[in-house]
Amino acid sequence: MFNFFCLGQSAFQQQPFPSHKAFSSRNTDRLSEHQCVDFQRANLLRGSKLKVQFLLFTSSSPSCGELISADDGIKNCSFNSSLDTKIIIHGFRALGTKPSWIEGLVQAILHTSQVNVIAVDWVYGSTGAYPSAVENVTQLALAISQFISKLLALGVSGTSIHIIGVSLGAHVGGLVGHFHGGRLGRITALDPAGPKYTSASPEERLDPGDALFVEAIHTDADNFGIRIPVGHIDYFVNGGKDQPGCPRFISAGYKFLICDHMRAVHLYISALSHSCPIMGFPCESHQDFLNGHCLDCAKPFLSSCPRIGLLEQAGVNMSRLPQEVKVFLMTSPSAPFCVHHSLVEFQLQKKRNRVTIIEIGFSSNSTKDTAKIIIPKDQETGKRLLAHQVPLCQINTVTLKYIPRNHFWSKDEPSIVGKFCVNLFFCPCLPSPSSPV
Repeated sequence: MFNFFCLGQSAFQQQPFPSHKAFSSRNTDRLSEHQCVDFQRANLLRGSKLKVQFLLFTSSSPSCGELISADDGIKNCSFNSSLDTKIIIHGFRALGTKPSWIEGLVQAILHTSQVNVIAVDWVYGSTGAYPSAVENVTQLALAISQFISKLLALGVSGTSIHIIGVSLGAHVGGLVGHFHGGRLGRITALDPAGPKYTSASPEERLDPGDALFVEAIHTDADNFGIRIPVGHIDYFVNGGKDQPGCPRFISAGYKFLICDHMRAVHLYISALSHSCPIMGFPCESHQDFLNGHCLDCAKPFLSSCPRIGLLEQAGVNMSRLPQEVKVFLMTSPSAPFCVHHSLVEFQLQKKRNRVTIIEIGFSSNSTKDTAKIIIPKDQETGKRLLAHQVPLCQINTVTLKYIPRNHFWSKDEPSIVGKFCVNLFFCPCLPSPSSPV
């Protein structure tokens, strides 16, 4: 049998403790026996060799990492084998720095549920050139797998283990799950890395067989993230790329490079921290979703739409999940990111021999959201999904703007006539009087 030894205060430099009035005297005594341990820091010259730390965070000390090492004496450790365990694995760290999001994710998890949170620090080994970090993935996965085996030997249930992998860390989590025969409870992949993995075999990357439930959130599929589905449920947020609120020009520097990729992390933290649901809808393509063909979770999820967060099986009520179901959703540019999805529709009074474009605007006291309906040539009706940040009952003004398409050889009509309606989840469109736009 394996046990864990939580290293004492003589080994590490002291760092400040958070103030928590709810600490019991027992917890306070326990914390006094060890120091808060932070992530390692590497640099380009000494960052390729793999050095792994396992840092434990608990509800009684959400800001204080407790270093766990394989040894004797788990009695001195805050790990509780009766609780579920979340294992966080970061990805490539080009500059050898601690992930800036790690504290927010740890605290969001602990705010939501009483669990053990273990952050895997492999800053050494993830720094420098990306191919070097990829070469360390298998060795890192073996180290984490051995760590989990020791947890299992302590009586921890494999189904109670939830791996949360970010970018390259998602594929590390996949390998860990593969080494355990796909019997671990859950893997959540936050924008799993694309370079070196898009064309890899399922055995080399994350896939649905790596855990009892595998989910992935895609936000940068055209750059650092993977383009293909890799889980039971794959959320393609805003189509999986070009996230609202992220800069679109290279002049923004580092934020231009990383904003879309890191949006998956911030979405997940927000989903844990706020009550409003971030929900996805199964669809064949992003365009079909935008055109309003897929605001229905009847197939294949039996009308239970999956939600980002910690709900069991993402809230889907199925005994056996289908694999690699793509779901789509829209978000707002900033936290809490959740939006309401409505289908807006315009029906022309008569067909036109050219494309018709109408901009729809929903305005409240504090927000304005727009979408463009495009009615193809010689057709009467156009539909479009509109994401709005407040519910329909708080919308004060709806504006319809016809956008003429004038050319130097011909002029478009200055106005058009038709019917407009808005539907939430395909509610029947009520007839309305014809009106000019």
